Amino acid sequence: MFKKIIMTLAATTLVASPIVTAQAQAAPRHETSRTVVTHKPNGRTVVKKQTVVRKDTGRRWAKGQRFDRRYATNYRVVNNYRDYRLSTPPRGYQWVRSGNDAVLIAITSGIIGAVVGSAIR
Repeated sequence: MFKKIIMTLAATTLVASPIVTAQAQAAPRHETSRTVVTHKPNGRTVVKKQTVVRKDTGRRWAKGQRFDRRYATNYRVVNNYRDYRLSTPPRGYQWVRSGNDAVLIAITSGIIGAVVGSAIR
């Protein structure tokens, strides 16, 4: 009886671990922690560690993906690409802004040709 319970728990762990990992990867988060030191009037010092968790709202673009402007943060077409030291886009392509990144996309298909991270400040 005890052996069956152990085997069932082991099988459940093997089945459930990829599901938990996929959920953790689906929602990228940034954690920042800081230490707060306060001095009380009675002479005591209190040290607290605070952790702030925020979800990552920006999308990570990569060459070959299909660009969808609904997922782009602060989407704009970049017409003054020389001001940002970007190359002239080839025929049929245009530079667009997603957050602080410059993304070179094909106008007709929306396929990403290049991504320049933090090009726009």
